[in-house]
Amino acid sequence: MDITTQRIEIPCDGAAMGGYLARPADGQRRPAVLVFMEIFGINSHIRDVTERVAREGYVALAPDYFHRTGPGVEYGYDDEGMAKGMALLNQLAADEMIADAQAALTALRARDDVRGDRIGAMGFCIGGHMTYLTACASDVQAAASFYGGGVAAPTGPGGGPSTVSRTGQIRGRILCLFGEKDSLIPAGQVETIRNALRDAGTRHEVVVYPGADHGFFCDQRATYQKAAADNAWQRVKALFAEELAG
Repeated sequence: MDITTQRIEIPCDGAAMGGYLARPADGQRRPAVLVFMEIFGINSHIRDVTERVAREGYVALAPDYFHRTGPGVEYGYDDEGMAKGMALLNQLAADEMIADAQAALTALRARDDVRGDRIGAMGFCIGGHMTYLTACASDVQAAASFYGGGVAAPTGPGGGPSTVSRTGQIRGRILCLFGEKDSLIPAGQVETIRNALRDAGTRHEVVVYPGADHGFFCDQRATYQKAAADNAWQRVKALFAEELAG
């Protein structure tokens, strides 16, 4: 499917949050998907994922939720990029993350080419956490959280309630994808998430890929695992097709 892309600005908290938008070129009214970045910003990998989502027939938007402390950053997958990204990650706060997600949803729903009742979310690493948090704090119909770090931590970003403690607020369906060898998200944390979703009666699926590490979906990272990435992409496409495209 032919697509078009553009940089946009999203009104948020009296300022502007940057975003990368990809959409089918035909301009028809379609479901939409938020694509939440890693700590490395809206870099070439996140732009590629956003474009892949658009080619599946969705209006896809990657918002820059580092806009308060590092607007527009794009880091590589090296030690320097990791250090700079972690510094920005440590400045995030759950309330501001929720405000950013709500602003992005409002921006999508204001578009003539978006079906406002058919919006999903997906994200990676802290973006996977952002996806889970957005599912708790909004009405997105479908969410795909890739290796969302810190979801099961004792407190949420910036302190306050843990994100996993908000699980009962999820109204849509959620898919959580993890790597078996991910030391950042130990098996105990995955089990905590699985139990919280089960106990809340949330429509969900938790998948742990054998031998996969953190970042397994990104083909620019040393931890890329093609088999896991390909399977995860098929699951995400099925989730969005079943929950958003109807």
